[in-house]
Amino acid sequence: MKAGVIVFPGSNGDHDAIYAMGEVLGQQADIIWHTETNVSRYDLIILPGGFSYGDYLRAGAIARFSPVMEAVKRFAEAGGWVLGICNGFQVLTEAHMLPGALIRNDNLSFSCRWVHVAKEQSKCVMLEQVPNGTIWRLPIAHGEGRYFADPDTLADLAANGQIVLRYTTAEGLSDPTANPNGSSEAIAGVCNKAGNVLGLMPHPERAAEALLGGDDGRLFLQSVVDAWTERNASTRNALSEGEPQLAR
Repeated sequence: MKAGVIVFPGSNGDHDAIYAMGEVLGQQADIIWHTETNVSRYDLIILPGGFSYGDYLRAGAIARFSPVMEAVKRFAEAGGWVLGICNGFQVLTEAHMLPGALIRNDNLSFSCRWVHVAKEQSKCVMLEQVPNGTIWRLPIAHGEGRYFADPDTLADLAANGQIVLRYTTAEGLSDPTANPNGSSEAIAGVCNKAGNVLGLMPHPERAAEALLGGDDGRLFLQSVVDAWTERNASTRNALSEGEPQLAR
């Protein structure tokens, strides 16, 4: 897999993502500067955590206008995979590539802690090989991580299989105390209707090795690589048999 990690002024999770994808998982991982206008050479685009443009106006509001975002939109529309982590999730909502919004935590404080998230049944292609109910222990670090959507949008998300992750207890149970920021329906991650754009607030790239306090993030990211590998293999098999090429 060839992964490209977008770097905006103020990004601080870019090298964590590069390290996790490259050194830990053994994939090609490159830095992409925010002025780039073509990202089609990659299989996965990662929008990392941080404080793009200092979070002026609101988190992600300025980064959405970076030249690279038009390239990311074209990439996603063509079926490319896009993963937005924390600030990257905020950028994707501001760019209207994902529904809803990320607003101030309900306690109005920055939250830096470990949380548990459970995989929901969804159409997210990046996690399609992961059993529903799988739980990951991952860190968060955000002040505007409260996912919000109006009731109609929440109903649509559920009906369309776009709710990918929810905050839970370590046992996978729903509990208000497990929701670290007051997110609507404890939502920690959502995807677009096509399932190829995923945004989440927890940081899997910061939990890629046990030395960091936990390595569930490695399992999460490996699941993305495995899903891509499986789809790529299916495409090659279909081509060898003379069938139409599958959309990536």
